[in-house]
Amino acid sequence: MSSRTLNEKLEELKSFLREVGKGGSVIALSGGVDSSTLAFLCHEVLGDKAVAVTALSPIYPVDELEDARRVAEEIGIRHLIVKTEELKNENFVRNPVDRCYYCKKDLLEALQRVVDELGFQVIFEGTNSSDLQGHRPGYRAILEKSNTYSPWAEVGFTKEEIRKLAKNFGLSVHNKPSSPCLASRIPFGERITADRLERIWRAEKAIRKILGVRQVRVRDHGGLARIEIGEEEMELALDLEALRKVASELKGLGFKYVTLDLEGYRTGSLISSLDPRWFRANP
Repeated sequence: MSSRTLNEKLEELKSFLREVGKGGSVIALSGGVDSSTLAFLCHEVLGDKAVAVTALSPIYPVDELEDARRVAEEIGIRHLIVKTEELKNENFVRNPVDRCYYCKKDLLEALQRVVDELGFQVIFEGTNSSDLQGHRPGYRAILEKSNTYSPWAEVGFTKEEIRKLAKNFGLSVHNKPSSPCLASRIPFGERITADRLERIWRAEKAIRKILGVRQVRVRDHGGLARIEIGEEEMELALDLEALRKVASELKGLGFKYVTLDLEGYRTGSLISSLDPRWFRANP
C-alpha cells in the first residue's frame, strides 16, 4: 500500500497535468465526480490550454449533459459538446461483452477531432485505479491511443480519494452516484436500440421521483424490468403504494413485468451472469 499522502499524490498529479498537457488538453467531461474533478484540476493547472468536452448521445441520460454543463460553469472551464453515434456502429449495437471498447473508441475519435480543431495535443479522461480492478474493456481503447491519458490511474488515485478532493474543492458533484451509460442496463447479446435506451432512462427517472432514491438501475431484460436500488436506500422501496405507482409507470413505458432485485444495486450485476470461461479467454 502506498505511503504517499493525498496532498503528495495531488502535487504529483498536477505535475503530470502540467507536463503532459502543456501543449493543450481536451478533457472528457461526463458530469460525474471523476471527470469533473479532473476538469477542475486541468483548468487550475493549464488555464485556457484545457477545454472540457461532453458527448451528446442516446446512450447517455439527458440529465448527465445538464450536470456536465453546470459543473463546467462552476469550474469556469471552456465547455464544448460533440455528437457521438454509437448506434450506427454494429459492433456496439449487437452488445458484445467488450461493448465498452467500441463505445470508448468512438468517443475518443470524436475527442480527437476536437483536439485537431483546437490545435491541442492530448486527451485526458477520468478512469481511476479503482476502476481498473473490474471489467474495463473500454480501457483498451485508451491504451491504443498514444496521446490519450488517464491521469487518475497514472498517479494511483482511488475513487474514494477523488471524492475527497472534489469535496475539498467544493464541487457540487462530490457525492454524486456513479452513472455509466444506459447501454450497461441491457444484458450482453441483446441488441441496443434507441427505444430501449429511452425507456430505461424514463423508468429510472420515474423511480427517483416516486421513491426519492438517488442510486437506481433498471436492468432491461426484454419485457421485464429488474430494479436495483442502493442498499442504504432500500427502505424507501418498501412502501407498497409507491411500488404500485412504480409498476404502473414502468408498464406504461412498455415493460410487461416489474421486479425489485432484493440484492439491491451492485456494480456489474450483468457481468456476474457471464460464463467465467470468457474472462479466462479474454484477460
